[in-house]
Amino acid sequence: MIKTKQEVEEFLNQFGIKFDIWGIFYLDRDKNEEALKALGITPRARDEIVRQLQPNDYVETLPAEYFDEMWVFGKDTEGTELYIKIAMGQPNSQTICISFHIADHSINYPYKKEI
Repeated sequence: MIKTKQEVEEFLNQFGIKFDIWGIFYLDRDKNEEALKALGITPRARDEIVRQLQPNDYVETLPAEYFDEMWVFGKDTEGTELYIKIAMGQPNSQTICISFHIADHSINYPYKKEI
């Protein structure tokens, strides 16, 4: 499902506030770890990439399964497109990032053309 640009802005604002207070939990998946090593991205740099997500990086929102809604973003990092999937997480706990890896395919950005 595609959220409105205003909904994406609101999510990112709330996500950023919660990230600053509670931090973020990254799911340890081989694919995520391999991308960090291949691109030379440190944990701190990964945090900054997630913190700097903008509405024009938005891809889609996936319905709740294990957590709450999963918000998908893409981000170009030194010519490599990253696939990033984040969630707000439970109240009074960390935000969640379950995917942070090189995109498997080309990504469609519904709001990229508006910048």
